[in-house]
Amino acid sequence: MTEYGRGQGSEPWHPDDPLYGDGGWGGQQAAPQAQQSYGGQPQQQYPQQPQQYGDWGTGDQHAYGDQGYPQYDQYGRQYAPQQPQQPGHQQHQQPQQPQYDQNGWPTGSYPQDPYAGGPQDPYAQQPAPYGGEQSDYYGTPEAYPPPEPPGRRRPEPEPELEPGTDWDPGPDQGEHAFFTGGDDGDGRDGDDGRGGEPGDRRGRGERRGGGGKEKKRRSGLACLVVVAVFGGGLAGVGYFGYQFYQDRFGSAPDFAGSGNGQQVTVTIPKGSGGYAIGQVLKKMGVVKSVDAFVAAQAANPDGKSIQDGVYTLQKEMSAASAVELMLSPKSRDNLIIAEGKRNAAVYELIDARLEVAKGTTAKVAETRWKSLGLPDWAVNHPDVKDPLEGFLFPSSYAVAKGQKPEDVLRQMVARATEKYEALDFETKAESLGLEGPWELVTVASLVQAEGKTHDDFRKMSEVIYNRLKPTNTETNQKLQFDSSFNYLKGQSEIDISESEINSNTDPYNTYTNKGLPPGPIGNPGDDAIKAALNPTSDGWIYFVATDGMDKTEFARNIEEHQKLVDKFNASRGD
Repeated sequence: MTEYGRGQGSEPWHPDDPLYGDGGWGGQQAAPQAQQSYGGQPQQQYPQQPQQYGDWGTGDQHAYGDQGYPQYDQYGRQYAPQQPQQPGHQQHQQPQQPQYDQNGWPTGSYPQDPYAGGPQDPYAQQPAPYGGEQSDYYGTPEAYPPPEPPGRRRPEPEPELEPGTDWDPGPDQGEHAFFTGGDDGDGRDGDDGRGGEPGDRRGRGERRGGGGKEKKRRSGLACLVVVAVFGGGLAGVGYFGYQFYQDRFGSAPDFAGSGNGQQVTVTIPKGSGGYAIGQVLKKMGVVKSVDAFVAAQAANPDGKSIQDGVYTLQKEMSAASAVELMLSPKSRDNLIIAEGKRNAAVYELIDARLEVAKGTTAKVAETRWKSLGLPDWAVNHPDVKDPLEGFLFPSSYAVAKGQKPEDVLRQMVARATEKYEALDFETKAESLGLEGPWELVTVASLVQAEGKTHDDFRKMSEVIYNRLKPTNTETNQKLQFDSSFNYLKGQSEIDISESEINSNTDPYNTYTNKGLPPGPIGNPGDDAIKAALNPTSDGWIYFVATDGMDKTEFARNIEEHQKLVDKFNASRGD
């Protein structure tokens, strides 16, 4: 190693580096120094050239284009060109030309590093302001390292291949850090803990050797977890996607065939639409899904005519088979109340359907009629034999064993009340000259009882209204109906003797009492009710069942009436 000189300037950046000057304190410039050559021989020392402000590396350079680097001849040997003398600068002695051997290697020392800072180089090491010391990076060899002579340049060595054990690609070879098991910033995952610098070969070798198997196991486990989660997600999406498709576009679940032979009684409530009916059938095990029934009902031209009531069906029927059977009378198991049926007969039908003792329903009607839902205008009428008469509306009712009589009666009363209110009986009764809706129901019950066919109903309604008129001189406001007397007697007779009729003064006897009976004598149906609201206006006041059964003929005066009586007697052989 050569000895170092001492000169002006601050302490060098690397004081222990033999390639640079050893500056001292006190502003002394570093003296020329011998540099170790690439071949191991010391370079020759030369006096340092003064540098002008603005020159790049040494005092021998003026600008970027003025020989800022050492000059070489055609053989690659370095020489120092003559520098022109600059004004205001002291002329320095030209450095000696270096000597080279036959191979182009220098045999002696060569000039000082042209990048060393001069005494007036503004980029060299200068004292820091305010008496402090500050290093100037641009005056150090790290900023501008000297190039090697062309003749001495060596090819860069090939990167040494790492010895292979088990191939384990790291993040730099395409494997994500998640699968290597490394942690960010701990010096194990591609760095040595020094600010992200790559780990040395020793560290990589250690990872590949001792810890490689465990990392592979962890990598496999992580992959397995990811695959399991991803697979589970796909399965879930697929399932719900299938359900969504089935709900929106797929065919509804349905049974096949006409049932498994197991009968079941199904009660369909009043006002039930297709969806509500399907829910009942599905609950009872008749159909497999509500949607299947709704679709089958819509596909059947008569599907919308399915009514409420009790049906006898089978379990596990196809929806189409269920719809078809419900449209057949064979499946109907309802309690049907016929038009004009008296309450006494209805009570007996209810007892039979509920399988209770005879007279049970009649007793309930007699004792609990006020709690069964009658409208206010239907109560507190004198001499009424049965307050519920006229309110057990003729229809089909879902009545099955296990129900209570009062529940069945309440359902019937509600149906009648709904009908009367829908037709505005309170208003219509006054326009017809009646004292209230109660009398209108009574008129409808008489129309139903006396009329033989629906074609007779409107004429019979006119007969009643004409006979109730105060101007009626034909019958003197007496109805003279056999039906009211038969109701009184609880019978249905055609031949009633005049002595029997004339001797009975019961309010329900319209032969001996003017006006309407105290209340309805039966339960009128739709046609009779409509006829009571809309009678004819042809002047009819008499009628006779000329065949004694189904044919009724009408007359406007007593003469026409007598002809009809003669016709009736002739039909009987009298």
